[in-house]
Amino acid sequence: MAALLWEWLVENGGEALGEHEEFVRHFVDWARDNAVSHRCMVVVRDDDGVVIGMARLAVVQRVPTPRAPRRASGDLGLERVTVHSSRRAIPAYARCGFQESPRLLQDRVAGA
Repeated sequence: MAALLWEWLVENGGEALGEHEEFVRHFVDWARDNAVSHRCMVVVRDDDGVVIGMARLAVVQRVPTPRAPRRASGDLGLERVTVHSSRRAIPAYARCGFQESPRLLQDRVAGA
């Protein structure tokens, strides 16, 4: 995952900072230290081993409710702030700059 993140940054016009090997070591240590709350996934095509995707999922424990005493949310990075809003609160969030995104998708987890 660390090497893929580095390559993605370079391929998308970002300038790499520091040394590649140092970043990989740091990422590996970080992933080990945060394994309880963060998941890293690399998707590889079966027939030829080509990497077709990667994701980082941050799992955050949420405040319990009477209907769901154990709740969690997942976020794929901190490139944006997402809210789980009631219908009545949507205009308030919109006034603060929140917008709908055609690229933000979600899936209900069984039992949630």
